[in-house]
Amino acid sequence: MRHTLMATVLLPFAFGQAGAALAQSAQDVQRNTNSNQATAELFYMIQQLQGEVRRLQGEVEEQRHLINRLQEQGRDRYIDLDQRILDLSEKLASPPATEPSTGPNPANSGSAPAVREYRQPGAAERKAYEQIQDLIRNQKKYDEAISRIYEFIDKYPEGDLTVNAYYWLGEVYLVKPQLEQAKQAFTIVATRFADHRKAPDALYKLGVTHDRLGEKAEAQRRMKMVIENYPASSAAELAKKYLASGNI
Repeated sequence: MRHTLMATVLLPFAFGQAGAALAQSAQDVQRNTNSNQATAELFYMIQQLQGEVRRLQGEVEEQRHLINRLQEQGRDRYIDLDQRILDLSEKLASPPATEPSTGPNPANSGSAPAVREYRQPGAAERKAYEQIQDLIRNQKKYDEAISRIYEFIDKYPEGDLTVNAYYWLGEVYLVKPQLEQAKQAFTIVATRFADHRKAPDALYKLGVTHDRLGEKAEAQRRMKMVIENYPASSAAELAKKYLASGNI
């Protein structure tokens, strides 16, 4: 009877202990399961991020390659146009190989050049020119302006604003200063477009460029040409002052 009573008392206690142990074990298993799941999710996220990084690196590399290719194309185009301007300026500066005509050359004599009619710009051309002006006058981005001028000359040849573009090319090169390039640009305006409104200014600036290059006699000759060829221009007044200053 006593044993039966003790068993009756102890059995529920034993079951209670066993139940607690099982509950604890179940909690541990659940925690391990949750931890394993979190680890798996973290690993998956890391893999996803690594894949995204590789994709972005690929895009960056592709963009870098594209930029390099565009820079090379722009540089080749720049060199080609620069060479064309150099060839043209040398051709205009050199004496003709054939028998000279009876008519005087306005860039090398005192006669006034005959005025021709230049192609007037359209809206897109004028906008492109104004953007170049902004780069030069306001933003002072001279290298970018040079590239844009070359593009402008290539796209809109033989127009009224084309001559302006050549003139401003000389001005920018004079500021940088890249004097040989400035001389080439001013020579084109003064010689090939001697009847254009920018010709007096270009001829004056050509004289200034020669002076900065140490070519004093040529600078003086150009200043006198401004006064003789364009006596009514503001450039002629500047040339007179330049000669009177005794710098050349």
